[in-house]
Amino acid sequence: MTLYQWFLFFLIIQVVHFLGTWKLYESAGRKRWEAAIPVYNAIILMKIIGRPTWWTILLFIPIINLIMFPVIWVETLRSFGKKSTLDTFLGIVTFGFYIYYINYTQKLDYKAERNLIPENKTSDTISSLLFAVIVATLVHTYFIQPFTIPSSSLEKTLYVGDYLFVSKLNFGARTPMTAIALPMVHDSIPFLGVKSYLFNDDITKKETSILNKFQLPYFRFPSIETIKRNEIVVFNQPADTLLDMDNFKPTRNYYKPIDKKTNLVKRCVGIPGDSLEIREGNIYINGKPTKLPESAKLQYNFFVNTQGTNMDQNSLVNRYGARDGLKDGNGDFALTNNGEYVLTLTDNEAARIANNPVVKGVKKYLLPKGEDGDVFPHIHSLGWNIDNFGPIYIPKKGETIKLDKNTLPFYKRIIQEYEKNTLQINGDKIIINGKPVSSYTFKQDYYWMMGDNRQNSLDARFWGYVPFDHIVGKPVFIWFSWDKDGKGFQKIRWNRVFSFVNGNGEPKSYLIHFLFALTAFFVGEHFWKKRKEKKG
Repeated sequence: MTLYQWFLFFLIIQVVHFLGTWKLYESAGRKRWEAAIPVYNAIILMKIIGRPTWWTILLFIPIINLIMFPVIWVETLRSFGKKSTLDTFLGIVTFGFYIYYINYTQKLDYKAERNLIPENKTSDTISSLLFAVIVATLVHTYFIQPFTIPSSSLEKTLYVGDYLFVSKLNFGARTPMTAIALPMVHDSIPFLGVKSYLFNDDITKKETSILNKFQLPYFRFPSIETIKRNEIVVFNQPADTLLDMDNFKPTRNYYKPIDKKTNLVKRCVGIPGDSLEIREGNIYINGKPTKLPESAKLQYNFFVNTQGTNMDQNSLVNRYGARDGLKDGNGDFALTNNGEYVLTLTDNEAARIANNPVVKGVKKYLLPKGEDGDVFPHIHSLGWNIDNFGPIYIPKKGETIKLDKNTLPFYKRIIQEYEKNTLQINGDKIIINGKPVSSYTFKQDYYWMMGDNRQNSLDARFWGYVPFDHIVGKPVFIWFSWDKDGKGFQKIRWNRVFSFVNGNGEPKSYLIHFLFALTAFFVGEHFWKKRKEKKG
């Protein structure tokens, strides 16, 4: 819905609230009109039910308000003596409309001095859980979100099995756009595999389905910093139309809200206003080679020719750093019919393995310039591929570009999907929102996201620009790292636990520092209590 539509919906809710509660307000010693004034009526209601005024704020925070409304319904019923299990059940399953029945048909007995302490252990547990869920949802939505590295696109920079904390504050916390959804889960309910949000994902019904009318307008809080070139960023995959990211050939595509598209983590190699080009696997920005931080570990596919001689598997992994490549059914690196290993390595690792006596040659595999690789913008005549690509302009908010049939394929999705314009082509004419145009001005910034595992990453080279409204946050901290192929205690990558992301050099674990500080805290607390007891 638009802001205007949400405003009308808000006014309707106020009318519904007034009609269902005005007698309750009067019974509590308030004026009838106080139930009709938006926001003020919520503040007065908090006084009536004996709850703090700041609860009113929670009623206007998306997702959290879905938890708060049932709490308010139950608290209102209990403030008027309706505290049985049946009353609670009816209050929740009728979405609060049971209060209408109480308001118009029952003798109202306001309990001004009712006991707010839970009457039994079960009630106390439920209250504590609700409070914990509200606080966790607030932190998860607006401050810090946990994230797991699902794929090897940033391998050797970030590993599969790294568990991150992603800051929402750095680039500005984004309010949820999907108004009705379960808290603290993304697009599906764990273990059940069903959608966690209310939305019709059939693209033919995206404009007509009533379920899609509850989308909130995009809003982002002010940021602490801007996205820097070559910084690692978490974002929603802009072209995500898959129900399951492991199934690339679904029976149909799925239209998803922005905030429910798949979360990805990549390196932002191009920022708004940049001209980006890839030459023989190397990125050039505005005609100059890009400068990566020391922590970046770029990988490419290499042919390692041993003329059929097998190499020790542990040596390939532990000495030369091979993690991806051609493998057999047992998960071991396998030789091709030409007697070569195909390994994904950094340039330094490739140089190191070339010195092995059994290795006769090492060659980086690159697609030749001019060979079509079916990459963005999917114009075969360009002859672009993942290793030789561009140059391409990355749109910047407020910048105007010339628009014709040659440039349109680069920006068509931006104009239609990301910036919500109608687009028609009539002969050589381009018509936007019913008017012929020869230029276009961008409404938001765009970014170019790529993986460090350059030839094994599904990224912007295939689906193009990432809009700013798809940005989720900045990964700042690895709190745990798990190697599924490790053994015993080696399954935990101890050198990565409690280390920072986006730093320079190798990751440094601060686990020992944390454990020392934690021990010092508990020891200090123990002696502080002892000291207070002696004084007492």
